[in-house]
Amino acid sequence: MISVKQAKELIKINVIPLSIIELNVIDSLDYFLAESIVAPISIPPFNQSAMDGYAFRYEEKNQPLRIADEVAAGDLREVNLESGAVRIFTGAKIPEGFDTVVMQELTEVKDGFLKVKDDGLKYGGNVRLKGSQIEIGNVTLEKGTQITAAGIGYISALGLTKVKVYKLPRVAIIATGNELVKPGNELKEGQIFESNTFMLQAALNKLMIESTITVVEDNQLVTQNAIEEAIRNHDLVLLSGGISVGDYDFVKLSLEKLGVEDVFYKVKQKPGKPLFFGKTAGCYIFGLPGNPAAALSCFYQYAYPSIKLMMGGENVFLPKIKFPISKKLIKKEGRSVFYKAYTDYQSVTILDGQGSDMLKTFALANCFVYVSDEVEQINKNELVEVHLFP
Repeated sequence: MISVKQAKELIKINVIPLSIIELNVIDSLDYFLAESIVAPISIPPFNQSAMDGYAFRYEEKNQPLRIADEVAAGDLREVNLESGAVRIFTGAKIPEGFDTVVMQELTEVKDGFLKVKDDGLKYGGNVRLKGSQIEIGNVTLEKGTQITAAGIGYISALGLTKVKVYKLPRVAIIATGNELVKPGNELKEGQIFESNTFMLQAALNKLMIESTITVVEDNQLVTQNAIEEAIRNHDLVLLSGGISVGDYDFVKLSLEKLGVEDVFYKVKQKPGKPLFFGKTAGCYIFGLPGNPAAALSCFYQYAYPSIKLMMGGENVFLPKIKFPISKKLIKKEGRSVFYKAYTDYQSVTILDGQGSDMLKTFALANCFVYVSDEVEQINKNELVEVHLFP
């Protein structure tokens, strides 16, 4: 059995990005860049007014300035004046030789002459210099950057229409168990409604990743065949249940018969001790616990970062921050624990109901409090490590 730290290191060592594809920029939201983007132009591409007002030479600030022209955004003329001022609008090109813009509210205009009434105005005020955001030839976004809505705007502002990214993984979700019944059907004595596949699929949807769902009975051959087909057609397989050592747990045996390489099995943690991670040529496999809260905990701590690594991400684990804990905590030594918790970003509170089967607590939580295996007690207001949910 390995530690949480060792398990995460093995994830980073073994998971590599998928192949590179080219997309239209507008379709690239949430993908990761497969190569750095070098600016083909400067932004702004010219000295640009930051507001509506008047452009002039700063050295002439304290004298009446004749308003000689007007320049709007998109005006393609070359306006050349040796003195005076021009009426100018936000985004418009500053005339050659002019260096400062005064906002229109801080001026006085009379008989075609401008008087500047902004005592705090400095040289170059309200002017966006050419290349002040990015200069031509410089790297704008690094390889491995996840593309946001602002990123799409930024790339488009460079005039680019295509971008190279890592493809999204094809994911299969397989749940095992004779007791599982799909919601909407009749529930008989001894049965439970199957929820893990819907939960995991929803978590994947947040990553914009489509997935297939299969539910199989506790039968070794049926389980093995389902896993074999999933491996053949997907980049990642998430198995829910059947990974322990009970008489009806056939997942581990099936993985062995299919020749899946065992990267690690069992982690010194709670919940989710019987976690499996393995790989074959072209596919990664997670054997998640059957208990839903344990399954989702393991998904966020291990499968979620693996997916981001497959997508070309770099800082892939859940964001970490430290907050004071609201109540004293006592735990047993020996296993690291991921407690479901809620933070208001001032402090953090561990919620009641930490059982590996309890999704109600998870539904109210927005973070984990992580406590390592050697720690037995944490006092009120002591800083603890908090892992924020995606």
